[in-house]
Amino acid sequence: MRIGIVGAGGVGGYFGARLAAAGQDVAFVARGKHLEALKADGLVVHSPAGDLQLPVQATSAPAEIGPVDYVLICVKTWQLPEAIDTIRPLVGPDTAIITVQNGVEAPDQVAEVYGRDAVLPGAAEVIAYVEGPGVIRHLGNGKLNFGEWDNAATPRTGLLRDAFIAAGLQATVPEDIWAALWTKFLSVVPGGGLGTATGAGYGVLRTHPATRRLLTEATTEIRDIALARGIRLAEDVVPRTLAWVDQLPADGTTSLQRDLIAGRPSELDAWTGAVVRLGAESGVPTPVNTFLFELAGARALAAGN
Repeated sequence: MRIGIVGAGGVGGYFGARLAAAGQDVAFVARGKHLEALKADGLVVHSPAGDLQLPVQATSAPAEIGPVDYVLICVKTWQLPEAIDTIRPLVGPDTAIITVQNGVEAPDQVAEVYGRDAVLPGAAEVIAYVEGPGVIRHLGNGKLNFGEWDNAATPRTGLLRDAFIAAGLQATVPEDIWAALWTKFLSVVPGGGLGTATGAGYGVLRTHPATRRLLTEATTEIRDIALARGIRLAEDVVPRTLAWVDQLPADGTTSLQRDLIAGRPSELDAWTGAVVRLGAESGVPTPVNTFLFELAGARALAAGN
């Protein structure tokens, strides 16, 4: 199968490398020094699952690739509008577009342009980053959850799942992809907003009584939005999420917190900002997340973003 990877960073670079090494026809859309290195020296992956170095097809012009069977959009949420336009030459009448962005709004954004039938909503679970031009450092995990918009079982989801598994990756097609996306959303957004506001890691957030209460309330607000929008979450999703947070490294932080504190572009709008927007749409009050969004927004402005 032909697979186009848009965004050859940690997620796209790692998934694409494993798929290409397993014999799939993978093409990367990249740019800058990263693209130059991919063309000159191929893609290098350092990973506890085994290192790789392989020549790859990479370009900044998707028209050179043409229509593919699957497009994996692996850019950050703030890069998504540009990526949606970029992938046009890759999308044919039968192309499936997989969104792997954090948050819950990316599938709708892509579907507005290409239609719901073309989109496979997804969520990635992988810890990897670009260590240098053409070099991916993979630290752990390597899983893609995805499914049809209506959760139907289709040949194209089965084929992609099998391709991931054959490449030594993990892939699941959940019974309800929307419940899976919102469950992940619930797990990262409260800690991201609260961690950004306080500058603290998970150890402080979960043990200090005041931040523990805020963490619980922020998680509950997101659960209530999901339920109001017809998402079928588990009844114990809030305590289960907090139990998961309790097992994270004490000094752990979210990518949102790290990006905002470092003054880099962040996914704030797609994380806490989405909670505020979707809460207003659904008639669900979000006082804690709104407060955290305002504080994080002030921090972003102070950093020049």
